[in-house]
Amino acid sequence: MAKQKGFIKLKGSLGGLTFYETQGKDIVRTTGGVDKSRIENDPNFKRTRENMSEFGASATVGKALRQGFGSIIKNIKDSSITGRLTGVMKRLNSLGSGTRGQRVFNILTNKIILEGFEFNIKVPFTTIFYPEYTAPTLDSNRSIATWVVPDFNTSNYLRAPEGATHFKLVLVSTILSNYEYVPDLKKYEPVVPADNIVNGITYSAAIPIGGAVGADTTLSVDLGFSSVLPVTVANVVATGILFYQQINSELYELSSSNAMRISTIG
Repeated sequence: MAKQKGFIKLKGSLGGLTFYETQGKDIVRTTGGVDKSRIENDPNFKRTRENMSEFGASATVGKALRQGFGSIIKNIKDSSITGRLTGVMKRLNSLGSGTRGQRVFNILTNKIILEGFEFNIKVPFTTIFYPEYTAPTLDSNRSIATWVVPDFNTSNYLRAPEGATHFKLVLVSTILSNYEYVPDLKKYEPVVPADNIVNGITYSAAIPIGGAVGADTTLSVDLGFSSVLPVTVANVVATGILFYQQINSELYELSSSNAMRISTIG
């Protein structure tokens, strides 16, 4: 490694050298790494190619799931969600059938890997919202998700952030297709692209914080499928909570303590 001197500062690669800036200093070093064509063709890099194929696909499947929750995810996610979700998908992929580098992402069969995923690892849903309730259920077509939360005392079963006066419960449902490797394309594609990322969301009314809710809360999302969904797709259902502060009769969403987790996959 060497330092650049002179009034002309270069950035990028040239003649086997890489020029860059770090900590206010201009540095030059030899360009390292293995040639791309060697990685793509050398038999010694077969395992590397397999890992690259499945890791890239894991990121693709994770992105599809994030898109399915796109209407709310920006209000709840943490900065690590992309990497965490890619890691979860890689574990799911490792259980798929097929040869390394081309193993199937079978969402429904391996749903246990994905259930319980927290969208904000620093604010787990169960540490914010903890009355007694059962997980959302799906109808026989796996199209309609329903979540019933029995009446509870918000003073005892809710950890609200400072300044919060109200909250809303949220139910989100999105379809995630299995993904398979397509040799002709040399990449992974959804098995059922028409259904992939179809989604819906519903919110409860704003519920005041303090005392009992006063009634059961029922949320339902209908994705509109008129027949049973194929086993090559999964309906991924998440439950969440958003907090608000009322000022002069207006509700303003707060940025802290909002939480959501994947509760049911069917």
